[in-house]
Amino acid sequence: MLSGLSSLAHSGRAWPFEQARNLLARQLRLHLTEPAARDAALADIATGKTAEVLKRHPELARPVLFETGYGPSGLPHIGTFQEVARTTMVRNAFRALTDDAWPTRLVCFSDDMDGLRKVPDNIPDPRVLEEDLHKPLTVVRDPFGTHDSFGAHNNARLRAFLDQYGFDYEFASATDCYRSGQFDPVLIRALERFDDIQKIMLPTLGPERRATYSPFLPISPKTGRVLQVPTLERHVERGTIVFEDEDGSRAEVPVTGGHVKLQWKPDWAMRWTALGVDYEMAGKDLIDSVKVSSQVCRVLGGTPPEGFNYELFLDEQGQKISKSKGNGLTMEEWLRYGAPESLAYYVFGSPKSAKRLYFDVVPRAADEYLQQLEAFHRQEPAQQIENPVWHVHGGAPPVKASPVTFALMLNLAAVANVEDKADLWGFISRYLPGATPESEPVLDQMAGFALNYYEDFVKPAKAYRAPDARERAAFEDLAARLRALPRDLKDGETIQNEVYAVGKEHGFEPLRSWFGALYEVLLGQPQGPRFGSFAAIYGLSRTIELIESGARGDLAPG
Repeated sequence: MLSGLSSLAHSGRAWPFEQARNLLARQLRLHLTEPAARDAALADIATGKTAEVLKRHPELARPVLFETGYGPSGLPHIGTFQEVARTTMVRNAFRALTDDAWPTRLVCFSDDMDGLRKVPDNIPDPRVLEEDLHKPLTVVRDPFGTHDSFGAHNNARLRAFLDQYGFDYEFASATDCYRSGQFDPVLIRALERFDDIQKIMLPTLGPERRATYSPFLPISPKTGRVLQVPTLERHVERGTIVFEDEDGSRAEVPVTGGHVKLQWKPDWAMRWTALGVDYEMAGKDLIDSVKVSSQVCRVLGGTPPEGFNYELFLDEQGQKISKSKGNGLTMEEWLRYGAPESLAYYVFGSPKSAKRLYFDVVPRAADEYLQQLEAFHRQEPAQQIENPVWHVHGGAPPVKASPVTFALMLNLAAVANVEDKADLWGFISRYLPGATPESEPVLDQMAGFALNYYEDFVKPAKAYRAPDARERAAFEDLAARLRALPRDLKDGETIQNEVYAVGKEHGFEPLRSWFGALYEVLLGQPQGPRFGSFAAIYGLSRTIELIESGARGDLAPG
């Protein structure tokens, strides 16, 4: 699926290919010390000889590790989706770049050893968790009663979420990694290099925080809580730290085996080092954090991963979307109005530009996705890898798109006042003889999305107006022209040509003002679908009746 594309991928302009080339350069730079060997390897990879390069340089053959992080104090959300989706796009671009011969892995890492900082509002009985505040999430009781802990519950939700959208990933738990000893060698190194880590971290903190900061967060042997307390003593030879417990007594615990966790920036750096992470992206708000964690990573003997910082989504007012504020669009809300593929298409575009994530972006994203899918199978391979749907579907987009756009379906629902998909299919089956929900599953799914969107947003906002004198004359002319056409005509282009001709003949300049009049008078909204296509699927006779009603002003209130 992704093999045989290396020569095209090396010149691909889409941002995942740029990221993949940066990652490839990093891998070659890390493992091949001689510039001549790097140049030769790169030239061979670009001509589809990656397998030969890996045989020649076995030190390169370790799987390239992509990582995304998740904080399981809440449920997966649209930010989780976009980060895994975008990372997967880079991973697939890397696979194409290396002829799918270089093994890769994607690890979705859960920071489930973090202490519970506050009791969430969206749980059955928030009071249940008050006694568990500041304990690791995998120790906090599950208020839903389905898992061993709140962290385990949310981890299960994460995995179900990722599985639902078909992501290829491995799940990793911070608790498991700490307790199993997987992180122990790097934690001992952090203890040994405590002062070097402090030199990086302390200048980034305020005076009060600086006075008590330690990269180690011990877990109290008495209360089980994750404590933010100073490290009073360090015993490198024993691998332990001493701190003041909550009751005022001194306690000594190993830094290994899950008895402590690291503060989040040193923790991020430790994870990169211990797991050997090669690629991880992060939001623009974490640029400084990435820089600090990269410095700590080098102190710990690791190499920071390749990655880039994406811009954040904005709400309707241009404010950053926040889980705590509840502004913007949730994953569930998007999926009420559009397919996951349309969301993946939306997050693909311009990741370094801030974009609004609100209800009104869904119809456009849905139709742009369908347009790109329609174009894909007519394109040459060099064009296909630049097409967003190549990246949305990992190089294998579906063959069949919807023959009807979201906007057209939406306006059909609006004009016909349909209440369920069966009503819509009455129009669709006449326009597309033989089509059924089973033979056109994408179209059937989109019909449901369009009905939801119409009911929630279009119907409440409809505002019809009466035509002015010039518009009325143009409407009457258009109705007469359409009456001269065969009543069973399904050619939207022929109808569209008549609409254009009427607009020009009646002096509408610019011509879009003519289409604006059609939408405002006939549909009660400022924008609409391509009118010829709409008339073809709505039916010529019904369209003529609609135009005549609009000309008389029957559709306008009062």
